[in-house]
Amino acid sequence: MIIGICGKSGCGKSTLANQIIELNNKKSIHLDIDKVGHDVLTIPEVIEELAKCFGDSIIDKNNIDRKKLGEIVFDSRHEMKKLSDITWKYMQIEIDKFLSNNKDKNIILDWLLLPITKYFDMCDLKILLDIPYEVRKERAMKRDHISESAFDLREKASINFNPDKFNRVLKNNDLNEIIQDLGELL
Repeated sequence: MIIGICGKSGCGKSTLANQIIELNNKKSIHLDIDKVGHDVLTIPEVIEELAKCFGDSIIDKNNIDRKKLGEIVFDSRHEMKKLSDITWKYMQIEIDKFLSNNKDKNIILDWLLLPITKYFDMCDLKILLDIPYEVRKERAMKRDHISESAFDLREKASINFNPDKFNRVLKNNDLNEIIQDLGELL
């Protein structure tokens, strides 16, 4: 089974994924696709392409300065598309490899942008965490050590979700209702 968990920054995607893994006696495995995106930023070809596209100001000691890159891309859908056009092909290789290597497990894919990828259609169960802005902001600021304005910039770059595309939509902070439902499915 492939479970897709979506929601905006700070909604609890990784927390839910970890609870599913515990519920399923560790027979499930979690891929945080944001982390895949961060990992591909260390590939020399990606660094070179990003520097050509966004300039050398995003490079610090031969590495991508994610904060500087974020300041550029989170403020513009056009710039975000340029970033995605460069990194997505590398991300797909890693995601496909993960899926292939874990066919014997329940796979949890967690990503804000999952609904706009081919992987969303591969999900047997699609969960949307539609948690209020204030709750998410507080969590993300604490977790990522960012300011309110940095969170708002991230929020601006987010996508809107169509709840009708999901099997389960959680609108409050209580993950227990979804965990109970999943216990019967897994």
